[in-house]
Amino acid sequence: MIENNNIEEIKFLADRMLGKLVKWLRVLGYDTSYPSFDNGLSLILIARQEGRILLTRDANLIKRRNICDFLFVKGDHWEEQLAGIIKGLKLKIDLNSKIFSRCSLCNTPTKDVDKKEVKNFVPSYVFSTQNRFVYCPSCKKYYWRGTHWKRMTQKIQKLFLNESGNDS
Repeated sequence: MIENNNIEEIKFLADRMLGKLVKWLRVLGYDTSYPSFDNGLSLILIARQEGRILLTRDANLIKRRNICDFLFVKGDHWEEQLAGIIKGLKLKIDLNSKIFSRCSLCNTPTKDVDKKEVKNFVPSYVFSTQNRFVYCPSCKKYYWRGTHWKRMTQKIQKLFLNESGNDS
């Protein structure tokens, strides 16, 4: 059961069965922790301590009483899992500011960086064709709005915005 306050502050913790889902929640800008362990009690304790909603496919785990805020994730594919979370929690997808605001690998918020700072760190073609770059201070990776970004954005629009009429 979810008793959440502000949708903008929603944070998730996902069990080990939800790796692809984690990536896409991060792409959408949601703080999503993905521990390397899968001990049910530890997941519950961390979710409570950090004020996170536990996302799980473990039916036995949610049978415990008063565990923490949780969402049982249905579906076998990340697209249907993500759709269930978006619709179930009435999350807003913001293609202008929240999308790609976190590193999809480590969950760290990315930082805007000036183009001249990336010259020695990105391919020359990318440097000459792109103007906006972000950086993950944890992974030390640079990101830009190239073809991969466009494909991911189109997938998000196809999955959620067109079918729901949400135009954010």
